[in-house]
Amino acid sequence: MKDKAVVTAAITGSIHTPGMTPHLPITPKEIADEAVRAHEAGAAVAHIHVRNPETGQPISDVELFRQVVTNVKARCDMILCLTSGGGLGMTAEQRLIPISTFKPELGSFNAGSVNFALFHALDRYKEFKFDWEAKYLAFTEDFIFPNTFKTMKEFARIFAENGTKPEFEVYDAGMINNVAFLISRGYVKTPVYLQFVMGVLGGITPSPKNLLYLVEYARELIKDFEFSVCVAGRDQFNMCTQALLLGGNVRVGLEDNLYVEKGVMAKSSAEQVAKIIRIARELGIEPATPNEARQILGLKGLDKVNY
Repeated sequence: MKDKAVVTAAITGSIHTPGMTPHLPITPKEIADEAVRAHEAGAAVAHIHVRNPETGQPISDVELFRQVVTNVKARCDMILCLTSGGGLGMTAEQRLIPISTFKPELGSFNAGSVNFALFHALDRYKEFKFDWEAKYLAFTEDFIFPNTFKTMKEFARIFAENGTKPEFEVYDAGMINNVAFLISRGYVKTPVYLQFVMGVLGGITPSPKNLLYLVEYARELIKDFEFSVCVAGRDQFNMCTQALLLGGNVRVGLEDNLYVEKGVMAKSSAEQVAKIIRIARELGIEPATPNEARQILGLKGLDKVNY
């Protein structure tokens, strides 16, 4: 274990829909307010998506991103990790807009293609606030989230040109090999930052042995890396605790999990941040401040972003 761990709050994402919880932030102000609350609770990083403020549908709108990032920067010094995943069905060009426009310190970089399935949520949720929600979820039964080697090569170029550190989203073990290949070709420099994403239907399931395997496989193939863990659903806190025990960092937030404990919906990502920090402190681990996180992850600094 390490003395410090980077805590990321994933504020809204593009997975959950407004009909699933009344607490999902939708408007730029709500998203920014939630990021600041997460910072006040101890998160060093906020992972940012934006949504149509009228309907809550995931969107890649540069002006909405601008409202969020400038609002957060004016109020605190936290690191903003902007998405290059966007919403389901967006083109690669649409997904890269936040990186090329704002030159953030950190950006999500999906490390391979995956059957990113949400359709099974329709077994649980029957009523929605907006017409698009059920269609959006059903669409994923026949959807591949494409991240080809050609696309990843282009993403690596754009990230490098803008001084943005990739946060590699690793949904399965083969994606570790993908990152190793990008390193071997000189498209990406070490040390890299890996986010092990567990629990998405189509990717690796959350279990102690699976996380241990991912970490050991990365040590074998990549060697020089930092890692974090995020988990879709109820295993969030269990697996994030294991990540801390293995010397890793953690991500929580309403993008990944709508609950703070069994049967209790989280009213904000900050509640989940506070809980994982309580757990970390029981293990003798303190949450890294934003500036400490910048040192741990090797980031360029807030003075070099374009917002």
